[in-house]
Amino acid sequence: MFSRKMVLIVGFIVLIAVNIIGLSVTSRRSTAFGIERIAMSAIAPFQELVTRSLRFTRDIWRQYFYLVDVARENHVLMHQLNQAVENKNQWHETELANVRLRDLIDFQKNISERVVAAEVIGKDPSAWFKTVIIDKGEADGLNRGLPVVIAQGIAGQVIEVSNHYSKVMLIVDSNSAVDSLVQRSRARGVIKGEATDQCRLDYVLRKNDVRIGDTIVSSGLDGVYPKGLRIGYVSQVIEHDADIFHEVIVTPFVDFEKLEEVLVILEVQKQDWANRP
Repeated sequence: MFSRKMVLIVGFIVLIAVNIIGLSVTSRRSTAFGIERIAMSAIAPFQELVTRSLRFTRDIWRQYFYLVDVARENHVLMHQLNQAVENKNQWHETELANVRLRDLIDFQKNISERVVAAEVIGKDPSAWFKTVIIDKGEADGLNRGLPVVIAQGIAGQVIEVSNHYSKVMLIVDSNSAVDSLVQRSRARGVIKGEATDQCRLDYVLRKNDVRIGDTIVSSGLDGVYPKGLRIGYVSQVIEHDADIFHEVIVTPFVDFEKLEEVLVILEVQKQDWANRP
């Protein structure tokens, strides 16, 4: 039907078509691969940046939660530490209070008079008046004029009384006066307050022997303080040629800045406390 020449022509055409199709497919694959390479080169850096950013953000959050946990633990530990310090301070305050109370109890054993223990709850802020407020009053048997003492010596006397509170004038107040004796030489004088942390021993005649370091005690002649209560020690003696009296400075045994608990003597008996056992 077909000549040999026609068959050869058709076969040649088919062969050319097949080659063209093959070349076309190959070209498309090469082109697609090239585009992918270009796209990958362009996109990969952004993908790396995003990945690193996510990892960085994740690490930041991990670090944040870790720090939150650490801060919470530190807060708990700090609270526990503060509580421990507070407990230690309270224990120390209790120990100091026990020491002061033991001193008062030991001192009270040598007192035959009835006494009332009181706590200092307030102080006069004025520089001119040296007074304190105690937590006992008329309901506890207190009245004006009663002497107030501690183990170290005389503190003062009650000058005002309400039902449950009283005001005490300290011996360093400028209005205070205590009839006194130089314990060693028995020279007599009057302890007057200086509105400071010291007192004066007035009206000690120059003929009487007074020395630095001498102990001053109450004479019991003023009707307020029992005889023989310690007041202070002579810290300075000044002589004036024109005066008939010594100028004597006395430092009280009581530290009024640390006055916290006191004893109020309810009944004053005329006995010599200096000679008591």
